[in-house]
Amino acid sequence: MKIQVVILLLLLTCLSLSLAQGSYGNCCLRYVRKLKSKVQRNIQDYRMQETDGDCNIRAVLFLMKKRGGQSKPICANPEDKWVQNVMKVVDRARNRQIIN
Repeated sequence: MKIQVVILLLLLTCLSLSLAQGSYGNCCLRYVRKLKSKVQRNIQDYRMQETDGDCNIRAVLFLMKKRGGQSKPICANPEDKWVQNVMKVVDRARNRQIIN
């Protein structure tokens, strides 16, 4: 009986650890410092990552235009001036698409 309880606890611990590791897969853990202007032109959209839930830093995730495969988001500091400028450019492009 005691061995069954120990095995059950071990399984539950392993399961919870694997779920915790999977939750960080969608979080930014650090920022890029700068993007070349050529790379900035390939930004299609962005979304904000807040510090609630599993993610521990506030970040902007820039979503790139897909070329052939799946593109990985680029994480940037929302306090950086260049990040704010890129966000404005994306917002203007989005607004132009809505109007047309």
